Amino acid sequence: MSDDHTHVQEFFSARAADWDSRFPDDGPAYAAAVADLGLREGDRVLDAGCGTGRALPPLRAAVGASGVVLGVDLTPAMLEAAVRAGRDRDGRLLLADVAALPLRSASLDAVFGAGLVSHLPRPAENLRELARVVRPGGTLALFHPIGRAALAARHGRQITPDDLRAEPNLRPLLAGSGWRLTSYVDEDTRFLALAVRGD
Repeated sequence: MSDDHTHVQEFFSARAADWDSRFPDDGPAYAAAVADLGLREGDRVLDAGCGTGRALPPLRAAVGASGVVLGVDLTPAMLEAAVRAGRDRDGRLLLADVAALPLRSASLDAVFGAGLVSHLPRPAENLRELARVVRPGGTLALFHPIGRAALAARHGRQITPDDLRAEPNLRPLLAGSGWRLTSYVDEDTRFLALAVRGD
């Protein structure tokens, strides 16, 4: 396992048990972001870096009983917390790395990634892997329940110009990875970048 993976696993393993209780009011923001993804009944969707599975219930509601919901995470403790919360009823949980997904090419309609981009060790390669598993015309939502400035303030930092989530950085990163940015919102109450998979 790479050092990047070890760091991510250690970071989230230490926080998995109380993750949901630390952010108890995020549910409506997740539901709104899922709604903006534009899923339809029967769609197949991946929650990449699903953590404790907070997006799985609204994803399941969006695709219905005939749809497929997958949650992938690198950290066993986060998946265990998702199971304790009962979210495994809303989607199939897989211990896997978004850099090498155990999924067929073009097998999904959409990917949802909450807090994902800042934890990707090789963002361009990793976003290309997400594009690989999504059909042409499928969608990607990169989401955080608070905006960049609010998140930086929470951590006692300033936003820096090299922040991957800044629109001037994110747009070409996505374009070089098989995605076209179609919508970008960065407010105190949420960050949401929507993109479409190219042909």
